[in-house]
Amino acid sequence: MNIAIIGATGRVGTRLIDEALRRGHHVTALARTASRLPTRDSLTTRNVDATDSQALAAALAGHDVAISTARFEQLKAPQVVGPVKTAGVPRLLVVGGAGSLFVAPGIQLVDTPGFPAAYKSEASAGRDFLNALSGEADLNWTFLSPSALFEPGERTGKYRAGKDELLADAAGKSWISMEDYAIAMLDEIEHPAHPRQRFTVGY
Repeated sequence: MNIAIIGATGRVGTRLIDEALRRGHHVTALARTASRLPTRDSLTTRNVDATDSQALAAALAGHDVAISTARFEQLKAPQVVGPVKTAGVPRLLVVGGAGSLFVAPGIQLVDTPGFPAAYKSEASAGRDFLNALSGEADLNWTFLSPSALFEPGERTGKYRAGKDELLADAAGKSWISMEDYAIAMLDEIEHPAHPRQRFTVGY
């Protein structure tokens, strides 16, 4: 497939590139400084300011799938959805956040007393993004939320999937490596199971 990754130079974006290339896909890396990425077979880089809707739409044209890894405070849902539709890209996958996952009936993680204040604004913006996608009838979207702790780590090839509730392991730890998250994202691209849905992955 031809996969475009918005925000490809970030920590998640680079791991998505690695996983997609490992599986034989062609990747177009989109970012302000995408040309700084190392040259690799099947990787095209395009320097694009994602807040420029016309430039983003032009860069997305001709792709089978778009993945947005952008921060939610920097790129709102209409700024992603609009160019994806204009470009005629049939699928959008979004690197989500854990803040909008439920930890109890009617209670999302971002609204719990212990949620870190430093991350609350971005997490709230992520919830807004998901809510906006939920009203999209004309776009095949998927929003993939990681577990609470989401850091670079080991590529184990193992994960379990959930839907709207925060996942935790037997010890109560909620976590997923960025490498295994990338596996889950590419699995969803290759074998779509969550059209117009949010789901989550963790250990």
